[in-house]
Amino acid sequence: MSFFQRLKESISAKTESVTSKFKEGLAKTRDVFIERVDDLFSRRKKIDEEFYEELEEILIGADVGVNTVLKLIEELRAEVRKRKIESPSELQPIMSEKMIALLKGDEQTALRMADSGLTVILFVGVNGVGKTTTIGKLAHLLKSQGKKVMMAAGDTFRAGAIEQLEEWGRRVGVDVIKQQAGSDPAAVMFDALQAARSRGADVLLCDTAGRLQNKVNLMEELNKIFRVIRREVPEAPHEVLLVLDATTGQNALMQAKLFDEKSGLTGLVLTKLDGTAKGGIVVAIRQELQLPVKFVGLGEKMDDLQQFDSDQFVHALFNKWIADEEKRGQA
Repeated sequence: MSFFQRLKESISAKTESVTSKFKEGLAKTRDVFIERVDDLFSRRKKIDEEFYEELEEILIGADVGVNTVLKLIEELRAEVRKRKIESPSELQPIMSEKMIALLKGDEQTALRMADSGLTVILFVGVNGVGKTTTIGKLAHLLKSQGKKVMMAAGDTFRAGAIEQLEEWGRRVGVDVIKQQAGSDPAAVMFDALQAARSRGADVLLCDTAGRLQNKVNLMEELNKIFRVIRREVPEAPHEVLLVLDATTGQNALMQAKLFDEKSGLTGLVLTKLDGTAKGGIVVAIRQELQLPVKFVGLGEKMDDLQQFDSDQFVHALFNKWIADEEKRGQA
């Protein structure tokens, strides 16, 4: 059984709605990335140094990341030598198989939940990445799974942040614990933890101020929030999720590296993946940080936040190649 056949079987076991969301959400990346790769593989009749250089340029242009691209190209060279491959078309399934291997790693995309009692999930990130929207969408997702969810409005600095979270609470139908703008975020978290436990909540989603990773006072404030959460729920926070805007490409990777040093991240959420042709940043982040991408934003609707799935991701990117292989098999 070929790689593409195995991948298709894996996907067929999953819901069609999720598969469609990944395909739609990655349309821009697919149109630019696959179109350019297809053009290269059909235009070049042999695998030579110029072929590798052009492939490298395409991958870097899709924000796969320089270090990851160099590693991938070296692996492809080794496969060409080992298998004595001469035609670029024979590299298509090998390349996609290598990319899914880069994405998978030790894939832990499911949220870590408390064995019993309250699960606390803390969200961090800079302003403008879609952090509050992500919290609202995750509240909707968890509630649809039968969990009692509450939200803590810990961003007391950004104008309108509390109101924005309240609006999401109204839309989703979950309680939001808040104080006045300018209040101590750690005090908000204390109140939220007390309220969540007294009301029997399963999950508390905690918003925080959009902080630049080099702002010392804001990072100290984040540490204070950590201490308050840990004092009240010793094993919490169960997840510390960094929300990143996929459209910023390599800048998102730099943010992730700096936040990981300061915050002890457990996972990432990539928003606005549907709005960029640079979906390769998922590969770069997964490889260079060894942090799981837990969720991806694939649109603006409430249910467009999806748990990340490397099979779905690669299938959405390479579905044209899968269809082409099927045609060849039927010929």
